[in-house]
Amino acid sequence: MTSPECRDDGIDPRFTFDYQAYDEDLDPDQRWSTWLEVDPLQRGPQPRPDWVVTSQGAIDTDLGILKTGKEADVFLLERADPHDPRQQVVMAAKRYRDPDHRSFHRSATYTEGRSMKRSRDERALKRKSSWGRVVAAGEWAISEWGMLTRFWELGLPVPYPVQVDGTEILMEWIQVEGQTAPRLAQTRPDRELLEHYFEQVRQALVGMVRAGVVHGDLSAYNILAAGERLVVIDLPQVVDLAGNLQAHDFLLRDCTNVCRWFAGRGLQVEEQELFGELVAQAW
Repeated sequence: MTSPECRDDGIDPRFTFDYQAYDEDLDPDQRWSTWLEVDPLQRGPQPRPDWVVTSQGAIDTDLGILKTGKEADVFLLERADPHDPRQQVVMAAKRYRDPDHRSFHRSATYTEGRSMKRSRDERALKRKSSWGRVVAAGEWAISEWGMLTRFWELGLPVPYPVQVDGTEILMEWIQVEGQTAPRLAQTRPDRELLEHYFEQVRQALVGMVRAGVVHGDLSAYNILAAGERLVVIDLPQVVDLAGNLQAHDFLLRDCTNVCRWFAGRGLQVEEQELFGELVAQAW
């Protein structure tokens, strides 16, 4: 006599489970999610935004290039679980180029004051050997990842860093209504919004110097305007305010770049005044 708890075939349902099979055949522009392949310290800080996809069954799909640069290219990448529509997001994937297709412009001036764990790597980097160029690619990715994570935890306006894997950083895609947010340089804000934008930039600079660092290459071209919110991007060259002898020069240049852009649109701002305020905040 069959137990009422059993199915018609006599199998106890407590010892069965349902599953969905995933297609093993991926397209050339796809890969399985690398989320679980990286070390926990290579994943974004807690608490993570709800949109971060952590499913082991998710697939990464390249959607095309977003931006090219001297050191790295930025792509759009979709991470989605085909069996769970809630697990789907489009991110920005910044990929530092391999040693044969990139140049570290003025890298020595930015990396002054940084230390490396392995003396062999540091010597190779200084000699600009083949291995040194490989080390450099990873070093700049790790540097940007570290700054993204640190700035996010400090509440500074940067994209949320999702993960880093070798020379690839996955981060929040800053967008407006499904389109990549424009650079600040591409916008024409009215007076009220212009003042609001400048205050955001000023506060971001204050937050950086209080943290003991300088962006080093800040301008209207690496600040994104997501509606009324500004987001600072491109952080691999961030310099240590105390450890880099040229840090104050970089800081003044940042102030000059942003103030001249705002002044060119009619806002009365002065780089020396901003620079003085930031130096006072730093110490």
